[in-house]
Amino acid sequence: MVKKLLSLLFITSISLSFAQEAYYSDVDLTLAGTDLKDALATKIIATHTNMLSYTPGVWEASKITDANSANTSEVVLIYGWEDGSDSDITNDRERDNTLQDNGSGATFVWNREHVFSKSLANPALVTNNPGAGTDAHNLRPADKSRNSARNNYKFALGSGNSSRSSVTYNGPDGPNTAGWYPGDEWKGDAARIIMYMYLRYGEQCLPTAVGVGDNQFTQDDMIDLFLQWNVEDPVSDIEKTRNTYHEDTTNNTYAQGNRNPFIDNPYLATRIWGGDSAEDLWNLYTPTDTQAPSVPTNVTVSNENFTSLDVTWDASTDNEAVTGYNIYVDGTLTAQTTTSTTITLSDLNPNTTYSITVLSKDFINNFSNESAPVNGTTLQDTTAPTAPTNATASTISDSSFVLTWDASTDDNAVESYDVYLDGVLNSNVTTLTYTIINLSATTNYTAYVIAKDTSGNPSAQSNTVNVTTTAGGSGTATELFFSEYTEGNGGTNKALEIVNLTGATIDLTGYVLKLERNGAAVWTTPLALNSGSVQSIVPNDVFVVGNGDNSDPILQPNSASNPTGEVDLVQPNNQDTNFGQPVNFNGNDAVGLFKNDVLIDIIGVFGDDSNFAKDVTLRRKTSITSPNTTYTESEWDSFPENTFDDIGNYDTSALSTEDAFFESFKMFPNPTNGNSVYFSVTEDATIQVYSTLGKLISTQKVTKSNNRIDVSNLSKGVYLLKINSEKRFITKKLIKN
Repeated sequence: MVKKLLSLLFITSISLSFAQEAYYSDVDLTLAGTDLKDALATKIIATHTNMLSYTPGVWEASKITDANSANTSEVVLIYGWEDGSDSDITNDRERDNTLQDNGSGATFVWNREHVFSKSLANPALVTNNPGAGTDAHNLRPADKSRNSARNNYKFALGSGNSSRSSVTYNGPDGPNTAGWYPGDEWKGDAARIIMYMYLRYGEQCLPTAVGVGDNQFTQDDMIDLFLQWNVEDPVSDIEKTRNTYHEDTTNNTYAQGNRNPFIDNPYLATRIWGGDSAEDLWNLYTPTDTQAPSVPTNVTVSNENFTSLDVTWDASTDNEAVTGYNIYVDGTLTAQTTTSTTITLSDLNPNTTYSITVLSKDFINNFSNESAPVNGTTLQDTTAPTAPTNATASTISDSSFVLTWDASTDDNAVESYDVYLDGVLNSNVTTLTYTIINLSATTNYTAYVIAKDTSGNPSAQSNTVNVTTTAGGSGTATELFFSEYTEGNGGTNKALEIVNLTGATIDLTGYVLKLERNGAAVWTTPLALNSGSVQSIVPNDVFVVGNGDNSDPILQPNSASNPTGEVDLVQPNNQDTNFGQPVNFNGNDAVGLFKNDVLIDIIGVFGDDSNFAKDVTLRRKTSITSPNTTYTESEWDSFPENTFDDIGNYDTSALSTEDAFFESFKMFPNPTNGNSVYFSVTEDATIQVYSTLGKLISTQKVTKSNNRIDVSNLSKGVYLLKINSEKRFITKKLIKN
């Protein structure tokens, strides 16, 4: 196959019989996979010689590259589909090119859509300096309102015209955030732009960060969504015009010098990442081999376990070379191999029969027929987990307490824990701790825990914990107050933290946040703190409000897919909320906490437009135990921009000297990408490392002189560390990068 391609390329270079772009004459197009990806990345980076300014550069380029061929005084609007004859201006496909958004607030205008959303890049794309945020290959004219509707929602499957997708993910609106479908006409454009941005800017612009899809069948962060769209929506004339313009910096003032390779030939994406074959516009790859490999034979299932089984088969043959195999489980593509003819299928259900087939493919993506189906049955799990042990209550208040326990074990895997209160199921959790709320003051309660494995087998119950709630009102504060303020630089990473030190559970009814913009001395429309799923704050806990466009995982809601998230209430960033108000403050905006419309705490000076907290994080000093309606700078510690590590946590150790061990306890670095984690302790302690499903991974000792544990065996992910000192313990999250 390689010899044939080399020969073909040689003939091409002499006769020019193929429509291969001269731009790629110094790129080895016989490469494939990440080698081809790297070669193309090198090319487009080296030829990106003119870094455009956001204004006027991108404006002027867009008027030329996206001109309506039928009327060049108009620009074509991405996500639009209608000719302007209906009453909805937001769905127009074309608009007068002079009606660009000048910041006047007008709606019948067009602006510059970052197809790879600014805040979804890491670090976020910025437009104040030429670079990734001003790359014209990523910027397309769009109706201002439709651009706002897209917001920073991730791309997701859909059909028809542009709209919010039925496919959801854990995003700005919480766990069921609907994605964005660009429309049948524009999905290929979007896919090829994301592919370009990935090659041009690498880890800053990952496809997994901007789209909802599966990347298990690619060797990097490309997802099936964009590969599918690249196949389904052929390259348009507008895309070709954009490439032609931007290569020519000699004749075009606002050209960049580089091209988008996937516009020139969509099949390059197939050659790099696989999947179904896209169009080969150069006619370079697909005509060279039309013969499919033979069907894999002798498919065999062995080593059946509770959740896994092995599959083997005899190798296929091909006139050139077999380059891989697709393995299907019950008709769904589940795994791929390259030259290997064996694979272990995991994450299966116990006591379940699966139908398995295999097909082979060659270098040009010719597929054989699927093999004859073979059935495999996983083992039945009838053994219950061990009972959870050492159930303990702590942080007891008038209306809540924290229940903590040691993990169970199982011959297969522990999936979750049922928490019972007074013999009634209260909740099902995957952690080793749970806060039971909505209790009555000075009341006796009993609690215990039952473990369940992946087959639903229940354990015996843990030891019973007896708890008597307090009378309440024993805290150090009489009211809620702000404890942290984050105004991140480079995007919309903004959050407010409110702490409860009253000693009693506080109902959030009647509490609101208001914003005073630019020293205007007028409070904006309030945001009710009880407008989300969290309705109260237990003692010594915090409540975090975040902007819907926050991109940092810490500043997003906690969920199974994002266990590091700390936000309790998300304010979506769209027109309905005035783009995240009041959690869209800048460093010169005052923010007030109100109860029953009475101001009880404030960050910033009402009526003052000065920048008191631009691009910083402010943390209330732990010596402060009450709100203040006059902003007092000395009550706050300031930290550098984008410092998010303490959001969602409040250090109450300074409020009591009862326990010196927990006052002085520190764990660092966290997150870690090394082999060791260090602890600052005043006495010997035992560190137990658990998975988020409660599986005990290791137990290690630390002392004042030997204060490290080994985490070299941990893969990337989130872990729970239980730190025990005599009969006292705390649980902390550890993130391994």
